[in-house]
Amino acid sequence: MVTAITNLGRSGLYDWLIQRLSAVAMTAYVVFLVIYLVANPELSFEQWRTLFDQLWMRVFSLITLISILAHAWIGLWAVLTDYITPMTLGGKATAVRVFVQVVLGIVAITYAVWGFEILWGL
Repeated sequence: MVTAITNLGRSGLYDWLIQRLSAVAMTAYVVFLVIYLVANPELSFEQWRTLFDQLWMRVFSLITLISILAHAWIGLWAVLTDYITPMTLGGKATAVRVFVQVVLGIVAITYAVWGFEILWGL
């Protein structure tokens, strides 16, 4: 039995579901922003700020940020496990894959903290 751990889902099914749900959230956010921008062609900074001062928009943005991070983590994990293998790097594949995953994890945490700070002004 082969098992793979992404630290996000418990199995391939959970990873697949997380990717699909995160894609729906990201799509909804982009569609909303495009419609908002088209509906407000003379958008001012004050209108933009008023939009993002609303709790529902901050929550929507935070859900989208978390969705982007989860989607990217699962996707990049799949790419790393497919392309950084013992056949491509010999015995160092695991060490290289772990190093790259740690770097990506640090980047994801940095983006999450930064996004939270931007959205909630802490």
